[in-house]
This record gives sequence, C-alpha cells and structure tokens, in this order.
Amino acid sequence: MQQPTYPFVTPSTCSRRHVMAALGLAGAVGLATPAWAQFRVQISGVGATQIPIAIGAFRDEQRGPQPVSAIVRADLERSGLFRSLDASADRLDEVSRPPLPDWKTKGADALLAGSVSPLADGRFDVRYRLWDVLKARDLSGQSLVVPAADLRLAAHRIADDIYEKLTGDKGVFATRIAYVSKAGRRYTLLVADADGENAQSALTSQQPIISPAWAPDGKRLAYVSFQNGKAEVISQDVSTGKRRLLASFKGSNSAPAWSPDGRQLVVTLSRDGVSQLYLISADGEGAPRRLTSSSSIDTEAAFSPDGSLVYFVSDRGGGPQVYKVPVGGGSVQRVTFSGAYNISPNISPDGKWLTYISQVSGAFRVHLMDLSSGDARPLTDTRDDERPSFAPNGKLIIYATRQQGRDVLVTTSLDGRIKAVLATSQSDVRQPVWGPFNK
Repeated sequence: MQQPTYPFVTPSTCSRRHVMAALGLAGAVGLATPAWAQFRVQISGVGATQIPIAIGAFRDEQRGPQPVSAIVRADLERSGLFRSLDASADRLDEVSRPPLPDWKTKGADALLAGSVSPLADGRFDVRYRLWDVLKARDLSGQSLVVPAADLRLAAHRIADDIYEKLTGDKGVFATRIAYVSKAGRRYTLLVADADGENAQSALTSQQPIISPAWAPDGKRLAYVSFQNGKAEVISQDVSTGKRRLLASFKGSNSAPAWSPDGRQLVVTLSRDGVSQLYLISADGEGAPRRLTSSSSIDTEAAFSPDGSLVYFVSDRGGGPQVYKVPVGGGSVQRVTFSGAYNISPNISPDGKWLTYISQVSGAFRVHLMDLSSGDARPLTDTRDDERPSFAPNGKLIIYATRQQGRDVLVTTSLDGRIKAVLATSQSDVRQPVWGPFNK
C-alpha cells in the first residue's frame, strides 16, 4: 500500500491509498455470508484488564442459521475487555437456576445462557439471561423475535447489552462499517456488520472512489465518484440506493466529511485553483462557503464532535500535518508536531483523542494523540496502515493495513493491546469508516 503524496492527483495517476474504487450504479446483490462463519475473526494481544464471563451454547441454536452464542462470544472477546469461559457442558438456558457460587469458584464474574426457538412464521425467538456471579443476582435478560436474516444482528444486540451492563459504556457490535474493495477491474462499496461479516454491496462500478463517509443518521454515505469522468461528491441512501449530487464544481471535488448535525459537509474543492476546504449543504443546494484560504493544499477534513472545529491536513508548513480551524472562521492552528508526515485525522466521539497516520522510519502507522496534552503514540507496528476511524463509543479504532501479503481490516483498542483482523471475503480492502450508533 502506497501512501498519498501532496498534491493529490487524478485517478489515472492516483496513489493506492486515496483513490480506491468508483461507485457507479447501485448494486442490488449482497455478498453471500457463509452461515456459522464468524470464527474468521482473528484476535491477538491481551488486555490490561479483562472481565471473565462464562457463556453457554444457547439451547436449540443449531436449529437456526447462525450460532448466536458464538457470535456474542466473538464480539466480547474482540473488544479486548472480556475473557470467555465455556459453560456449554452445563446445558443452561434463560430459565435455568445455575449454581452461581460454583461459577465464582471457577473464576467467572458473569454468566450468560439463552435459547433460540423457531416460530411457526419462520422467525426466531431469541431469549437470554445474564447473571452477575459475584453478586449472585440476575443482571439482564430479554426476548428478541427476529427473522432468520436478523439472527446475527440479534446476537450483536445481546453483546451490546452485556457490554453496557458490565462496563457502563455502550457497545458497538450492532453498528456497521463501510469500506471499499477491488476485484479485477470492479470496485465495490460494501456495508458490513462491525465484525466484518454480512457484507452487502451498496455500489459497484468499473471506476474508482475516494473517501466514503457515514452521515450521522447512519442512513447515508457520502463518497467521491469518478463515474462522469471527474471527481464528484455524491450522497447515497444506503437502504434505497437513491443518490444525490452534492459537489461537481470546476476542478476536483473530494474528501467529504459530515457535520455532527448532518446538515452540511466539509469538502475539498479546487474550483479556485488550489485545493481548499469549503462548507456545502447536505442537500446540495446553495453556494459553498470557503473555510480555508491559503496557497497550500488543505484537505481530509474531520469535524469535532460539537461541530465547532474542523481538523484537516495541510502542507502549508512544508509537509502534510494536521491543523484545526473554527467552523465560523478564524485562525488556523497546527495540531501535530512530531514527525514530518501526518495525515488522515479522525476525532473520538468524546473529543478527547485524535487518531491519524504518521510516517515513522518509512512506515505508515496508526497513532493516537491526547488532544488535551498533545502527547501522541503509535498503536501499531505494521508498515502500511491507512484511514483510522473511531467506533461510535470511542473505545476501538478500525483501519486498513497489510498483513502477511494481503490487505485486511483491523480494529485496535486505544492502548494498542488488542487487535482483531475482521472477516472479509475480499482480498483487496481499504478505506474503512465506522458508522454511528443505530438511530
């Protein structure tokens, strides 16, 4: 994977990291996901603190197309905060009265059991119960009635409930990611579960695309299409495929970033010569408002969570660095100072952290900065990382990289201890972006 150079270039000469795939006609065909396939997630590292949870196989789950308990287990382990113990031998379900003191002796802090019952109309009734072993009491439990196609989503929601009950933070297992893949000359924008499974084709084309970006409502994706022979910013409804042209000005139109309220976007336009940041309406109406004015290239914008600031990349200091500017206008301030090449900024949902790509001894690695102190550190030891994106709870970061000669999507905890390679059936994947919480 080759990192972009400045200035950015056209699709025929573009670097592999900035121009990935084109989105032409909306694809109606989803990618088939093998049943019981979640075991392709590879987890490495050990968290500083892990909650031991015993998980039993859900009663009758083999009668459905998805192994609900195994998906829940994989979700929790991938977060880096849980260590699972197998409780399947006890044949528990949600109405059991398990001997909690025995499980305390076995080292469990919590215990999960449930059932999956097929209904006459083809749906499934998924029930579960979570016990607090240490306090010897029921902690949570409910019934989810879902069609067969939503059994994985039900498992993710169960994992989210467990995560929140045991950590106090919202889980992100039922959220979605988007990324771009390339197979031969075909480019595809994919929307998948947060673990990489259940990938569905949103768009396919023979042309490239730049920078998919989720709208705050989780219903739309903005991206840059070259379908009409030039870079144009498009917004697309993920469920219907309906597209809206947002920016097709003279020159290049690229790098869309949504405002937190979803009403506007920051884009990079070269309509006045050099690439600069502009604010445009999310409905594509009205004239763009210029946000930066320099003789350098300003691009790769990212809003702060409160919408007051825009972080971006500029080479105004001689090489690409991260800067910030008030949305209402004002002085530009430099943010990154360590390293000569820093790109692809993304801000955590709580506004405390900045993740970005920094070149270190020729390697491009994911970094994390504490915005209050300016302290930064690498989270990876790979060489070809790109486009880090925070999970909506701010506890994980997704990025693309190369491992063992293939392109992969990886999540990492903020301390860099836990990394999980996500399940993708495509060999050429990149430009991931994590979607918001489901509305």
